[in-house]
Amino acid sequence: MSAGELPAISQARAHELIDKFSTRRITVVGDVMVDRFMIGRVSRISPEAPVPVVVFDREEFRLGGAANVANNAHELGATVDLIGVIGQDESGTELRNELAAKGIHSTGLITDPERRTTTKMRVVTTRNQQVSRIDFESDHEVGAAIEGAIAAQIEMRARAAQVILVSDYQKGVVTRKSMAQLLSFAQANGLPVIVDPKVPHIDYYAGATLVTPNHVEAESATNSRISTHEDAQRASAELRQRIKVESVLITRGEHGMWLDHAGAAGYLPTSAREVADVTGAGDTVIATLALAIAAGATMPEAARLANEAAGIVVGRFGAATVTPQELKERF
Repeated sequence: MSAGELPAISQARAHELIDKFSTRRITVVGDVMVDRFMIGRVSRISPEAPVPVVVFDREEFRLGGAANVANNAHELGATVDLIGVIGQDESGTELRNELAAKGIHSTGLITDPERRTTTKMRVVTTRNQQVSRIDFESDHEVGAAIEGAIAAQIEMRARAAQVILVSDYQKGVVTRKSMAQLLSFAQANGLPVIVDPKVPHIDYYAGATLVTPNHVEAESATNSRISTHEDAQRASAELRQRIKVESVLITRGEHGMWLDHAGAAGYLPTSAREVADVTGAGDTVIATLALAIAAGATMPEAARLANEAAGIVVGRFGAATVTPQELKERF
């Protein structure tokens, strides 16, 4: 183990924790999305503009945002309750259908007729090259009535959970008030809260157990450059002090991760063997962290498991998931 690297986790301990995933329940709260893929082959360059002409082959729908976080946790074996907001539209129906097909509870989704269901439509070639993306969304904050409905769903569903996970994509579900209500409920019920954050909301998360900014978010939140482990250590310590959270985990892509946990800090080198697509890797990280903590892992152990899970999904195209057996095989 190099100086500053987090302790290793044994095969037996990793397998013990992963085996417990199937007995755990988590509540995911946040911005749900639909990832829509229009897939085809490039036939020529358009005579109208210097862009490729894609001949349509097929269409695919996948879970995105907080829904992908829920899907990751479900694929790892957990029982998952998902709380979020959708529109009264075709994409909202498609999202519910996809969740039902996966066996994920969607009764915590709140329909707001005044909003669109966030949808990212990507035009992709059969060789997995993305040509363009069109976003359909309503990213203004939800109103007081929806904030109340979110709080009611948390009150109803999170009592049976071991962890509450917040997936903030800054699409309107996570407001100052909704986050305060969630944290108050969690504190009253002794539940850890793990947050995948957005920088403009960074002060909303005060009192959470763990926040997981990526490299760029950590730089922006601390107005600093992060080039080395020492830079990451300074930034994470500053963040932990500023927003009064127990732990900060900075995900640094090819440079691995940096964990600052109650004064004990250390890094993890990346475990990726090949990188095909980083889409949704953060969703995999936070879902694995939540389940590991729910299973009784220490924060460094949880970070180790999440690091290995991320190393698997970045080798796949699109927002991907990991199975318990695949994660075990990494150890």
